[in-house]
Amino acid sequence: MDGAGRFAPSPSGDLHLGNLRTALIAWLFARATDRRFLLRVEDLDRVREGSRQRQLDDLAALGLDWDGEVLDQSARLEHYEKAITQLRDAGRTYECFCTRKEILGAPSAPHAPDGAYPGTCRNLTPQQRREKAASRPAALRLRSDTSSYTITDLLHGTYTGTVDDFVLRRGDGTPAYNLAVVVDDGAQGIDQVVRGDDLLSSTPRQAYLAELLGLPIPHYAHVPLALNSEGKRLAKRDGAVTLADQQALGRTPTQVLGVLAESLRMSRPGEIVSPRLLLERFDPAALPREPWIFDDAAAR
Repeated sequence: MDGAGRFAPSPSGDLHLGNLRTALIAWLFARATDRRFLLRVEDLDRVREGSRQRQLDDLAALGLDWDGEVLDQSARLEHYEKAITQLRDAGRTYECFCTRKEILGAPSAPHAPDGAYPGTCRNLTPQQRREKAASRPAALRLRSDTSSYTITDLLHGTYTGTVDDFVLRRGDGTPAYNLAVVVDDGAQGIDQVVRGDDLLSSTPRQAYLAELLGLPIPHYAHVPLALNSEGKRLAKRDGAVTLADQQALGRTPTQVLGVLAESLRMSRPGEIVSPRLLLERFDPAALPREPWIFDDAAAR
């Protein structure tokens, strides 16, 4: 099989039904196009003990399989540094000493999009950098030569988003998400990225960075999120939102899969389905374009 899709959760807690729904869609996209389906654990930030294995167990319980070993970002730090070195050697990086508060309070640069980094540290002199470095650690930013970049998304069409001098490595030395995800997608041969549409706005930055690093730009599909009854992103406080919660209510993983399939308009209420059956029915053009509203009280 050529190419690969992927699901890349952060092990900060159990997967909720919205995460599982996105994983199912990503699996369907990959398998329907004869791609490998890979798992990557994005564990550079918060990690809750045991959550990694519970996440893998939940995916398997739904009948989702994957190819090869699971990749952990924490084992790939040298690869991120190699990419940073490549960008630094090309004159594409600079140190930034700004705090978040200072960035929010700084006046925007002329013609800079809302929310874009205003370039405060972009042109510091060596002396200014030394003075600032004496009091705080430096993050490393990309020296971008564009303010926007256009990608094509299967569900959203042509999308143009902001590209500013975004962070590549945080002040504490941790590689930033936008760098790590691009490096890992390139290393794993990921050419199909299916994920929640809350990440659509950051995708132009990632595609631009892939271009700078000489990596292929994947095909994208950003799918609607699962929301609670108040229209906010689904979270643990919204009731029985994890597979374990659902099982505690007496629902089997197969029944939960049926709920997810119904939310995708791929099954009838109460119908018993399997991933393979859903694969036979899968039509990307028929996927809902609106968020899935999960009401725990109504689901009981």
